[in-house]
Amino acid sequence: MQHLPARLVKSLSATSLPCTTTLQELASAHPKGVARVVLKKGKTQLFKDGSPMVYSGAVDRIIGRPPPRSGDIVLVADGAEKPIGWGMYNSVSMFCVRLMQLEEEATRDLSCALNMEKLLETRINEAIELRKSLGLPSASTNAFRLVNSEGDRLSGLIVDVFGDVAVIASSAAWVEKYKPEVEASVGRIDEINYINWRPSSEVLKEEGLDASNYKERDPSICPQRTKVTENGIFYAISLEGQKTGFYADQRENRQFISTISDGQRVLDMFCYSGGFALNAARGGAVNVIGVDSSLPAVELAKENIVLNNMDPGRITFLREDASEFMKGALSRNESWDIVILDPPKLAPRKKEL
Repeated sequence: MQHLPARLVKSLSATSLPCTTTLQELASAHPKGVARVVLKKGKTQLFKDGSPMVYSGAVDRIIGRPPPRSGDIVLVADGAEKPIGWGMYNSVSMFCVRLMQLEEEATRDLSCALNMEKLLETRINEAIELRKSLGLPSASTNAFRLVNSEGDRLSGLIVDVFGDVAVIASSAAWVEKYKPEVEASVGRIDEINYINWRPSSEVLKEEGLDASNYKERDPSICPQRTKVTENGIFYAISLEGQKTGFYADQRENRQFISTISDGQRVLDMFCYSGGFALNAARGGAVNVIGVDSSLPAVELAKENIVLNNMDPGRITFLREDASEFMKGALSRNESWDIVILDPPKLAPRKKEL
């Protein structure tokens, strides 16, 4: 693990240096040294303006012997080799560096400078406080996204909270390297009793990691199922389901659907466990149909009808291929007042277009 030794941080903090110490000086004091990723001419301002992802095409050269390895801390520097910040390096990904701090941020808080463990703890605590300011969790909602990757300045890390369960989705090599530190930071949250680690295998392959090394969820440590409340609606969640098990990032959109569905006929395509459909029914829709090709998803959705004591005559979930269903609906001249269409990625890569 690469970070500034505690004794150095302590000695610097006890002097007048924190106002003037630069990242370069901190890196020079590092016992193992810190490599430098030098940007091409004209690329610096993009990252000073807040872009967190340094693409390999923006890199001119890398200075350091031995060269950095994936998951290492590196400096990011302008064409004159002056550091503008630091981040986590990847030798094979198109995301060469995921920026963590700019120079001015690092010098303001030396405890986090070049110290991923301390930065993780700080950023996760900030994320907790931000959600609290938004009223999360609450009596009506205990399912929410606690850490939203770049949104919380921890690129490649997502943490969803479902009651007393935290599901951690990893999509970057540095996250896998710092897995113990991530779990420790999340595990310190009072409400969390279980942690489920969900590596995004396909994305991590592009990060140069072998997905075959990842272990499945340990049922002795984390349950397979849980139940949550979102905006007063109950949901059964499978922790082996899609993504983290529940699309917590759609909370506000689902609630919006409930405000416009009164008296409407609603179709929810790619419905998964029925979030939009259930909100439409709660909002007074006269008829709701949810369609998904996944049998486990449809079974969860049907379970959620019972959980919420909804009238099964007004809401129906069908296991069917979306394209085939829509072709059939077209041939029958069927129509709906509201259609929710939230498909999976149809072409995640250019070669699949």
